[in-house]
Amino acid sequence: MSKTIIFFPEGAYGPTNNCVGIGDVLRRRGHRVVFVVEESFAGTLEAKGFEERLMRLTPPPEVEEVPGQFWKDFIRDTAPVFRKPTIEQIRDFTAPTFEALLDGARYVDERLAEIIAEVQPDVIVEDNVLTFPAILASGRPWVRVVSCNPAEVKDDDVPPPFSGYATDDRSDWAAYWDEYHAAHAELHASFSAFCEQRGAPPLPEGEFVHESDWLNLYLYPEAVDYARARPLGPTWHNLQAAVRTTDDAWEVPAELADGPGSLIYLSLGSLGSADVALMQGLIDAMASSGHRVIVSKGPQHDQLTLPDNMVGAEFLPQTSVLPHVDLVITHGGNNTVTESLSFGKPMVLLPLFWDQYDNAQRIHETGLGVRLDTYGHAPEELRGAVDRLLGDEAVAARLAAISRELRAAPGTVRAADLIEQL
Repeated sequence: MSKTIIFFPEGAYGPTNNCVGIGDVLRRRGHRVVFVVEESFAGTLEAKGFEERLMRLTPPPEVEEVPGQFWKDFIRDTAPVFRKPTIEQIRDFTAPTFEALLDGARYVDERLAEIIAEVQPDVIVEDNVLTFPAILASGRPWVRVVSCNPAEVKDDDVPPPFSGYATDDRSDWAAYWDEYHAAHAELHASFSAFCEQRGAPPLPEGEFVHESDWLNLYLYPEAVDYARARPLGPTWHNLQAAVRTTDDAWEVPAELADGPGSLIYLSLGSLGSADVALMQGLIDAMASSGHRVIVSKGPQHDQLTLPDNMVGAEFLPQTSVLPHVDLVITHGGNNTVTESLSFGKPMVLLPLFWDQYDNAQRIHETGLGVRLDTYGHAPEELRGAVDRLLGDEAVAARLAAISRELRAAPGTVRAADLIEQL
């Protein structure tokens, strides 16, 4: 029987794309899939065949927005903080980010309750880093999706979230945790009270998001997943990866199809690519690499200059590009990392913020890529890391085995199965 399923992703491309992959499987199985999205995303999900319900996380702007503009502006204004050690970013970026998110949750809660009452879903799927009380207060079954690095689900044997710390060196963990809890204590108390005011349970200690009593999903291939002191409960399932199949087809442009060297994909994500100086520096460094480069140019595409060994566009259908390339230069977003592993591609990682540090460190310490100092590396370090990975046959063999395993059991299908069972 057809069911109605609401997907409510965070207003950024990563969580939205993750939910699109799962929602597409459910829609093709005959279910009604409704996406709750910010007004700036209006039409983007309808174009993929889904219903939309629109909402806002902030008061309406004076000028028209583009999708995800709020976070693009926020990242731009906060970018200088990314040059600091992660423990110093807690007060200057992590806590302000949570504060902005929590303000959005307060602002939208009444509208979200209206949408739930109107759509009457059988299940709600939330891919966010915080609780939206209207979902829990509705009394309907709901699914928590963790599409960030699984360090978000805290454990004594897992490095602190957003720290980028190594698993085998705990010397800085305690100081980071002390700063993390101190910086978020007041935010936690006030938002926990708001949850109760709106008919939801209080927040768990030290968390801004509840665990679902019904179903919890995360995606991180077993080859790079963390060993935990306390195994996750029976409602938790690892999708390994969730590669969408909704991206447009893509072929290597003719001007790069038969050129020298390997084919490299350069992407800092929809937010990281807004740092024009950083992007242009990476482009210039790879100009003399002897390789061909496909560049995802992002929102400031008109400010980037590409040399003859590169082609690029503002947006690229990433899951259609990845099968064609030999290596990925990435910011370390969870989607890009898990998708690169799904297609068996080594990575050079240049983390900027949030869980990108954790992904970069985890790929580095498991030997499937190289983490560089995003703002402090020299051009020859980037080119050297690229060449070392391309020439490493042992890494290539490991990645090929990981890819075969992930491609044989798509996480999107596994997620759809679990949601149907629920």
